[in-house]
Amino acid sequence: MTRPLPQGQAIQQSVLQAKQSQLSRRRLLQGAGLGASALALAACAAPGDSGAIDISETDSSLVWASWPSYIDEDLSGHSATLKTFKKESGISVEYRDVVNDNVGFYLTMKDQLALDKPTGADLIVVSEWMAARLIRFGYAQKFDQGNIPNKENLNKKLASPDFDPKREYSLPWQSGFIGLAWNADEYPNGLVSVEQLWRDDLKGKVVVLAEMRHTMGMLLLAQGVDISKDIWGIDEFKVASAVLEQHLTSKHIIGVMGSDYIEMFKSGEALAGFARAGDVAVLNAQAGYEKFKFLLPGSRGTFFTDALVIPAGAQHKTNAEKLINFYYDPAVATEVVDWIRCVSPVDGTLEYAIENYPNLATNQFTFPNATAMSRASTFRTLSTSDDQSFNAEFRRITGKG
Repeated sequence: MTRPLPQGQAIQQSVLQAKQSQLSRRRLLQGAGLGASALALAACAAPGDSGAIDISETDSSLVWASWPSYIDEDLSGHSATLKTFKKESGISVEYRDVVNDNVGFYLTMKDQLALDKPTGADLIVVSEWMAARLIRFGYAQKFDQGNIPNKENLNKKLASPDFDPKREYSLPWQSGFIGLAWNADEYPNGLVSVEQLWRDDLKGKVVVLAEMRHTMGMLLLAQGVDISKDIWGIDEFKVASAVLEQHLTSKHIIGVMGSDYIEMFKSGEALAGFARAGDVAVLNAQAGYEKFKFLLPGSRGTFFTDALVIPAGAQHKTNAEKLINFYYDPAVATEVVDWIRCVSPVDGTLEYAIENYPNLATNQFTFPNATAMSRASTFRTLSTSDDQSFNAEFRRITGKG
């Protein structure tokens, strides 16, 4: 039987003990705010029909593949919550920040997934559109709900997506905003619109994201398209993609990048572009002051959700489910959010933050109110035809995807 992990204050105390000897990046975050402001997937099995043998009972470990800067992590690369999880469960977790973009990561494991073989990861974090594909083609294992009682803390707004209506194969990890970011040392007056990225003085200094929905979502919104509604298609997409092509051809855009765009901002090679709000918080934490600004422009920004999935072939399924359950405790979830400044899917985090991290509770990119959410749009679920057409066009222009 799974030994229940400590809740509430007990977890907070354990986490704090684990962090006593660490250099906390959170201290930097407290002083560095965000400012005012073609996939070839062949169906091979029914969803959840993995033949993998779970060896969790005899092997207390698992590998977790995720994105950089997407967990509480000090400057030495140690996570206090993972240390607490090991202490309370006896399970060792190897956290690998190997997901740079969804497509590139998928390509590293597609052959193993198709054969229902281990991919090298027992738990992965991918964007929800990718999670939907993995589920559709039998590349995700069905959860044992008995191992995840804290699923009851899932925010009801995220509980029934069309690709996984009962959340049997995926659970949200974090959500967040895509908007405009810039180096405030170089551009103290800032940017207020996507169009301002194309100013002459920013030529060769702009980055956009390799995630098609992030970059094209921002460009479509700037063209006046409501990306959340099913009333537009390839014609509107091509109008927006022509803007991207123009500025790539002229070398105004220096790169179409995965998570490595963070390093471009840090080095000064990039001075402006599209960015995730949480990444900007991390950049400011590392800089030690509010060197970078983030803004949802007048045309709105995009809102995304990334999901936890146990891939086909994973051999430590039960261990992965225990880990998911651990991070769905509001105290633990808030600890992570206090480091990475994303939007948690776990109910109770706001209340916990108000009591324990009052400054965090007022951050509108972490605990957005209705006004903040009204400034963001979620890219609509694409039909197979639109998905293929959009990705083909994006790949033609960028070589990505």
